[in-house]
Amino acid sequence: MNTVSILRLNLLRVFYLVLVTGIGLELHVWSKMIYQVYSMQLDSGTVICMLFALSILSILGLRYPLKMLPVLFWELTWKASWLLSVALPHWLRGQWSTDLGTTTFAVGMIVIFVPLVPWSYVFEHFVKKPGDPWWRHPTANPVDA
Repeated sequence: MNTVSILRLNLLRVFYLVLVTGIGLELHVWSKMIYQVYSMQLDSGTVICMLFALSILSILGLRYPLKMLPVLFWELTWKASWLLSVALPHWLRGQWSTDLGTTTFAVGMIVIFVPLVPWSYVFEHFVKKPGDPWWRHPTANPVDA
């Protein structure tokens, strides 16, 4: 079984903490959920609720850094997707702006956290390990479930 060092676990906790504080303090998501809950617009309200959910799940990541790795995968995936499908095409077409540059820098900061992910653990538990069954065999003991 692949083990993860205490240092790596604590570095993952730093990643989760950055998500919680960045979302809560910088983006003011928590205060918006408390004070603007009945007055949010459809588009911005959707984003606020998604970020709020991400911050709640990141709090769980402080306690269970390995079990909550899919939250970090989601964060890495959406940011990589945005960089490749939004920022890169604008840059290639010469349609760069200050706002796009600021957002690209903020989103691109994710590269700092990529080395913190215990990739050997991810490969062992998310790639090599068999997935959960899709159905129960008729002769299986229900107590084993």
